[in-house]
Amino acid sequence: MFTEEPGLQSYGGNFFNGSDTGKYGNRHNYREAFALETQHFPDAPNQELFPSIILNPGEIYQSKSVFKFSIEY
Repeated sequence: MFTEEPGLQSYGGNFFNGSDTGKYGNRHNYREAFALETQHFPDAPNQELFPSIILNPGEIYQSKSVFKFSIEY
């Protein structure tokens, strides 16, 4: 994974309980998901040493993340 963002949030489906359905009617069950979300640090407004998250009027925010996968056999 390559990103211009300083942080990474991971999620593993710990709160899924089978009551929600997704694509094709498949149920979201406990720990049957995994997500990697690139982002700035959530507490950035309160931490001087964190990169700023302020976006002023007229400014454009863009970010790039690349996920590369390969297998060997």
